[in-house]
Amino acid sequence: MNITIPENFVIGAASSAWQTEGWKGKKDNQDSFLDLWYKNETFVWHDGYGPDTATNFMENYQTDIDLMKDIHLTHYRTSINWARFFTDHENLIVDEEYAAHIDAVIDSLIAAGVEPMLCLEHYEVPAVLLEKYDGWSSKEVVALYISYAEIAFARYADRVNYWFTFNEPIVPQTRCYLDAVRWPHEQDTKKWMTWNYHKALATAKAVKLFHEKKYSGRIGCILNPEMVYARSSAPHDQKAAHMYDLFFNKVFFDPMILGEYPEELLDLCSTHDIMFPSTEEEMAIIKNHTVDFLGINQYYPKRVRAPHYQWNQETPFHPEMFYENFELPGRKMNNSRGWEIYPKVMYDMAVYLKENYGNIPWLVTENGMGREQEELYMNEAGQVQDDYRIDFISQHLRWLLQAVEEGANCEGYMLWAFTDCVSPMNAFKNRYGLVRIELDEDRTRSLKKSGLWYKQLITEKQLILPEQ
Repeated sequence: MNITIPENFVIGAASSAWQTEGWKGKKDNQDSFLDLWYKNETFVWHDGYGPDTATNFMENYQTDIDLMKDIHLTHYRTSINWARFFTDHENLIVDEEYAAHIDAVIDSLIAAGVEPMLCLEHYEVPAVLLEKYDGWSSKEVVALYISYAEIAFARYADRVNYWFTFNEPIVPQTRCYLDAVRWPHEQDTKKWMTWNYHKALATAKAVKLFHEKKYSGRIGCILNPEMVYARSSAPHDQKAAHMYDLFFNKVFFDPMILGEYPEELLDLCSTHDIMFPSTEEEMAIIKNHTVDFLGINQYYPKRVRAPHYQWNQETPFHPEMFYENFELPGRKMNNSRGWEIYPKVMYDMAVYLKENYGNIPWLVTENGMGREQEELYMNEAGQVQDDYRIDFISQHLRWLLQAVEEGANCEGYMLWAFTDCVSPMNAFKNRYGLVRIELDEDRTRSLKKSGLWYKQLITEKQLILPEQ
């Protein structure tokens, strides 16, 4: 099967600042949330690897960009590390050394024919703002974030046309404050909803600022909705899927795209005493300043069923009151990561956006295949023969392109990730890159088989699939 990729359909790759940079040149007061977590719980990071060294992108960015040029990559998404962008985060004193690094990366990407795409916060909220204001619990942090955005736009929007306010804004507070599985392990569902709200508000305010300044590019947000499937067609299972969608997908989709929260969600927040602290003025900002486009990170399906048991009333409210996870018998698995592989999720998410959100423009900003012990797949020349990654990308692209052919407004596919990189807790356990990173002092790079395949995909705009 041979599928022609539309000429204007983006085939790119992504990463983030904290997962690549390393700490070279970082000042004592420039820890991010991830840096603080790593320092407090190094033992939970696989083999102790973390953001301290990462891939040494600060020193190696030109090597990576040269590899991007070699494979004809056209778009690359990363982030500005908010924690490192300032030496004083409240008085907004820019770290000119770090700001110059961002300038150099942007200019080098453009010189290589690669479109830079920048995210303002990829879990990189400054630790000093966590310690003083409890992070996104505070409207003061919303105000400081907008001041940061204003400076970043002024410095880089002349060359950067794709902007994102957050990457996966729901994730840190879900892991830390809803499920309490990550440091600081604080269970507080109301804080979870407050952080959700303040990030939606910060996005609206950043959109407002970007449009008022009349920058030529676009601004959106990168969300990680989970395409949710009910175990059965029975009403109780369907309700479980609906409730999961409401709390984890629509909580950001609706304010960012439609400009308002679902009444059902607001009622539930009031009923369970987790209502966030909003004002009429803030709600008007959200109403009038919706995103231009979206990034969608998509890896696996979410399958749920109705709960088996009554909720324990002595525990804090959690949306799990309304659903429980369901494992589909016979499902195909990425056993390295523990995730189900279901390529049709791309098509279904495209249909979901088309039917519920006015067919808003969007890109797949992350999708990829993490595999551990990739050295076992090296050939005699030392190149990783990652046919499993090629197959994973191919099958997901196939379904995505079918949705595009049927009218979905998806503009492209960004692979996670360009190089292997550090992930939260998993560190380098699961490798995602087109480029292998050795864990030697120099973090030596080499193209995997998938890197050469991706070059062919970009250059020829043909997706070749084996006959089924």
